[in-house]
Amino acid sequence: MQNELENLTNAKEEPHAYSLKELMILNAMKRVKNPFLNLTVADVAKDLKMGENLTNELFRRDDFPSINIGKTKTITLLAYLIWKMEKRQ
Repeated sequence: MQNELENLTNAKEEPHAYSLKELMILNAMKRVKNPFLNLTVADVAKDLKMGENLTNELFRRDDFPSINIGKTKTITLLAYLIWKMEKRQ
């Protein structure tokens, strides 16, 4: 894992060698305190300014990278940011 991060760090030398997603992951890991923080349905609902019922439906979608921990639906901050960026395009 450390070697992969070092390789991504050298992406400035070869700008076309890495995808936008890989560069986003690298930047997020450098800037965010904990990119692997788990967000709940309430957190995502607040960010997207949606109701919790509609957000629960979002968490059930196949293209949304959420996981269930017990009965709690969660998504890592990094996966959420990548999903959100991909949906903007």
